[in-house]
Amino acid sequence: MQNDQAKVAFPKGFVWGAAAAAYQIEGAADTDGKGASVWDMFTKKPGAIFEGHNGDVACDHYTRYSSDVELMRELGLMAYRFSVSWPRVLPSGTGSINSAGLDFYERLVDRLLARGITPFVTLFHWDFPLELYYRGGWLNPDSAGWFADYTAAVVRRLGDRVRHYITLNEPQVFIGMGHYEGKHAPGDKLALGDMLQAGHHALLAHGRSVQAIRAHASGCQIGFAPVIMPRLPASDRDADIDAARRATFDVNTRSSWTHSWWMDPVLLGSYPEQGLAFYAGAAPRVGADDLRVISELVDFVGLNIYQGVVVEQAHGEYREVPLPDGYPRSGFDWPITPEALYFGPRFCYERYRVPIFITENGVSVRDWVAVDGKVHDAARIDFTSRYLQALARAIAHGADVRGYFHWSLLDNFEWAEGYKERFGLVYVDYQTQARVLKDSAHWYRRVIESNGAVAL
Repeated sequence: MQNDQAKVAFPKGFVWGAAAAAYQIEGAADTDGKGASVWDMFTKKPGAIFEGHNGDVACDHYTRYSSDVELMRELGLMAYRFSVSWPRVLPSGTGSINSAGLDFYERLVDRLLARGITPFVTLFHWDFPLELYYRGGWLNPDSAGWFADYTAAVVRRLGDRVRHYITLNEPQVFIGMGHYEGKHAPGDKLALGDMLQAGHHALLAHGRSVQAIRAHASGCQIGFAPVIMPRLPASDRDADIDAARRATFDVNTRSSWTHSWWMDPVLLGSYPEQGLAFYAGAAPRVGADDLRVISELVDFVGLNIYQGVVVEQAHGEYREVPLPDGYPRSGFDWPITPEALYFGPRFCYERYRVPIFITENGVSVRDWVAVDGKVHDAARIDFTSRYLQALARAIAHGADVRGYFHWSLLDNFEWAEGYKERFGLVYVDYQTQARVLKDSAHWYRRVIESNGAVAL
């Protein structure tokens, strides 16, 4: 694969962007009629979040969005992926629309378009309305309808300007870590069967959301964004590559950390037979029309990829290969595995034949402002360069990858880790809200200007 380096390049029209999420940057937790989300509740639970941090203020993007868009323009972003806060639009989750909330997103979209930046709107990035959680949340079969109504409210307002929508971000995480492991909001530890049922309702909500977008706007591109932790072959041997491909999509763990279980229903119209057999009595109840709705046609799949797991073929099966002692790791203690951005898109495109956007990829680095007033994050530049080289090889291999969104635009509230982790291209001083473009931001601008050539 390395021998192909001279041949790789990013295609003409490739979209270069950055991403963020509402709860992680907006702040304004109860401003202008916004309702509470499960994260507003969860961050008040003692011990749930690193050092008791919360998103009440975060990056104050709600009031600073205009200057933040100017930073995006300075970075040369072609696109910006952001999420809409469901309880900012519908404070109770259903019922009366909060016009002030929609006004904010309308102002943001208009400012982006005025600066030549294409908005990619994520409709759900984990801030589920608290009042609906008290009515059963994702366990309630009505949740799909709630989400469809919310989608319609957003698209009726923004649909004449927004042409790219992502329904759900990482269902494996907000269902698994939020409803099974208890590490994320709302902090539940459900039985396996209940977790899978909640996940089924979330996938049904995706399908109902696609229907609502199509009903209220025309000419839109619609996708969803699962997290992918591809299996990586221990060698270039065909046997190891085949083992990694199989391991990437196998369902053989009593957890949410699978890929085909969440992607097959959306992209192939059925749950994987292996998963149904493995989960047996815990598998969700599926209505007669559910899978048809879940598999409403999408235009792309967003892949959130940060790392992979190395496997090798062994006696007709596969086994995980431990990383060597002292292997490079990020500030988040995640292993640095650039080949994840080669094999992840390659394996997914082989299986699903759907266009791909890399909707998240990035690294937490222990950043600080140096004595010269700048942020010298050489590790982030090196990380991103290595991963983009792998992505270019995936495209050369035939994967239809349309764009790349760096996570994240700004340092922000990293869920249970609070403000400890810094993923941003832009440094945020949370006491003063000052922004500092890191070295990686200036480098990423050159990547965009060269259509990726700087990274290769």
